Amino acid sequence: MNEAIPVSRVTDHGTAKLMPDVDRRRAWLLTVDGAPQSYVDLDEPTHLEFEYTRRLGHVLDTVAEPGRALDVLHLGGGAFTLPRYLAATRPGSRQDVVEADRGLLDLVAEHLPLPDGAGITAHGTDARAWLEAAPADSADLLVADVFGGSRVPAHLTSVDYVREAARVLRADGVYVANLADAAPFPFLRPQLAGFATLFEELALIAEPGVLRGRRFGNAVLVAAHRPLDTAALARRTAADAFPARVEHGPALLELIGDALPVRDADAVPSPEPPAGAFGIG
Repeated sequence: MNEAIPVSRVTDHGTAKLMPDVDRRRAWLLTVDGAPQSYVDLDEPTHLEFEYTRRLGHVLDTVAEPGRALDVLHLGGGAFTLPRYLAATRPGSRQDVVEADRGLLDLVAEHLPLPDGAGITAHGTDARAWLEAAPADSADLLVADVFGGSRVPAHLTSVDYVREAARVLRADGVYVANLADAAPFPFLRPQLAGFATLFEELALIAEPGVLRGRRFGNAVLVAAHRPLDTAALARRTAADAFPARVEHGPALLELIGDALPVRDADAVPSPEPPAGAFGIG
């Protein structure tokens, strides 16, 4: 058997590297400019290595009855970890993946090809532009995991963006996003405030240490017009190797406090992570 070797390539938005996992025969870590972006096991697409990805996976598992096919829009592609996961857990789903870095799409297609019949279509374009052109009421699930390096781009942080997401989702659809911040949450609180203006139900999944202000970290935002199964989410996230907490209702309103939604004209990227926050070994 040929030993897997690392691959490095300068793409449209940085230097992408694919590094094989010595412990899993066909598993790869994708980094862009040194920041971990995706982990994929080609033999086991339901394996979610990163903590935040597992939390996103818990949301994907609980948005509808197990195995039900969904129409899904992914903003941010990476190595297609979650599209592969959904293709395995919800076969027959129709998935569009929007990734602005066309060079990265080419790299992933070449070295980590999608299985035949996966129902996944990649689009090399800007996430906001694709969202604004997408038909209304066309998605059951919208998954946003867009990072330029280690930061969420400014044009994906405004209430104007949220309005487009709400338009594209069906009435019973669910929005889920990977965000990152640290107390006192100058980025996260306005994000929650923006979603609260357009969605009746919100939840936030994060480690207690992040919520208590002890460190910078990921936070998974969930929004919908219908009640979310926060009890199921809480059970699943509490059982992880690194347990997380699900905030919703009054506790989440208290976190938002007096924060106001951000308009396009005032939008800024998410904060730069401190050195080593998302580094690897």
